[in-house]
Amino acid sequence: MAPKPLWSCTVLLAALCAVTASELQIPLLSQQEPLEPVNSPAKPLIDTDKLQANINIENLVSRAKDLYNIAKLSEPEFGHPTRVIGSEGHSATLEYIYSALQDLGGYYTLSKQPFPAVMGKIYESRLVIGHEVPESASPMSLTPPTANKEPVYGHLALVANQGCDTSDYPAKVAGSIAFILRGTCSFGAKSELAGRAGAVAAVVYNHDSGDLSGTLESPTPEHVATFGLSGKDADPIVQRLKEGEVVDSIAYIDSEVKQIKTTNIIAQTIGGDPDNCVMLGGHSDSVSEGPGINDDGSGSLTLLEVATQLTNFSVNNCVRFAWWAGEEEGLLGSDYYVEVLPQEENLKIRLFMDYDMMGSPNFAYQVYNATNAINPVGSEQLRDLYIDWYAKQGLNYTFIPFDGRSDYDAFIRDGIPGGGIATGAEGIKTEEEEVMFGGKAGEWYDPCYHQLCDDIGNVNSTAWLANTKLVAHSVATFAVSFEGFPERSNTTALAASKQQRKYHGRHLII
Repeated sequence: MAPKPLWSCTVLLAALCAVTASELQIPLLSQQEPLEPVNSPAKPLIDTDKLQANINIENLVSRAKDLYNIAKLSEPEFGHPTRVIGSEGHSATLEYIYSALQDLGGYYTLSKQPFPAVMGKIYESRLVIGHEVPESASPMSLTPPTANKEPVYGHLALVANQGCDTSDYPAKVAGSIAFILRGTCSFGAKSELAGRAGAVAAVVYNHDSGDLSGTLESPTPEHVATFGLSGKDADPIVQRLKEGEVVDSIAYIDSEVKQIKTTNIIAQTIGGDPDNCVMLGGHSDSVSEGPGINDDGSGSLTLLEVATQLTNFSVNNCVRFAWWAGEEEGLLGSDYYVEVLPQEENLKIRLFMDYDMMGSPNFAYQVYNATNAINPVGSEQLRDLYIDWYAKQGLNYTFIPFDGRSDYDAFIRDGIPGGGIATGAEGIKTEEEEVMFGGKAGEWYDPCYHQLCDDIGNVNSTAWLANTKLVAHSVATFAVSFEGFPERSNTTALAASKQQRKYHGRHLII
């Protein structure tokens, strides 16, 4: 077994300075020009060891302090630090990243890509079934409110099958609260069908005993206020309904779903073959509940530091960095980027690397288990690059599912090889992983995941530094050569795009 890495969680100090948000200017990537000629022949060709040597924890910590101070700009509106899209904190985050890239002497072509984003906020909710308030009841993300943001009353109406067809909704659903089994189709589809059938609200219950929370995804006028419910709470209710008992219910959701504009930031090297690009990304936003210094401040700042240090070198292949907005709302920025990307530009991206949560306090070194069998060919070769680097450093690693929970999703579904690394979110560290990585078994990898305490003390310096060096290695490797890496083609067969996915970002969708 490889040596256990040093376990130390550096407590990052208080934020130093504020960064002011400014109005974003929005040039198209094709229209944006470099600030000045760069990539002088005097610069040496990128070398992975030298690039890694330039990475230090002090720079990363300094940037984390800046980012926390930026998150505090949202306090007047939210009452606490956050960088959620639409907030002052997020606007200032975008300005911070863009300004830092502008200061790099024109090494990159810079672009801001605006796009429409849907965000939702739930202020209050309550579900009463009979005389009970089920503990597991949870409003779906992006659910509309109940009518007039007031409680609605109705009998529970058991929907046939899994509620994925109009014929599954009997006439008695009208004016009632639809009770729908999870499965086959998305939560959004179930809510829409219930709304079309005249339901005043809907409850989607789990097919096993566990809790159920998810998202309705893209809002439609037919969506109704929708809750998720555990199978444990639902089973006795289903039995009563099947026996013909009338079960009264009250549903109440006060929520807001609105469309805003937000922005992706793209930086591409002036030098290097523009027809053979290595691309990498992290997300610039946090959840509304906290400042998001690990999720994904650690990833977005890793990208910024690698982009900064890369300017000391020349490259053979172009390198394209992306800071996605709206990841926490459902991978909105990366989805939009890929959706509007012309096919000829798609084919110039040889691979995409996703870097989300690089320094979880109770970390494990996690590698997405991206295989060529069900992903674009080349994904497995990228996976093996990460494995080889960890092995050469004497560090353990573990595989995690490549299941659509981060910004690689749109890329692999559009034929672009992908992969990435992480350090863990709300998952539970095993006893075996405690031996492999240190930390504490039985607890979340990030105990502050999506919480207010995801602040400047919530990043493990050992993991963050190691993974930033690995990101630098991945960039340096492909910036020099794609020799031995599979070629792209417009006939790429993609099994992943044909598979039904359970997640889109952090949310269950089915």
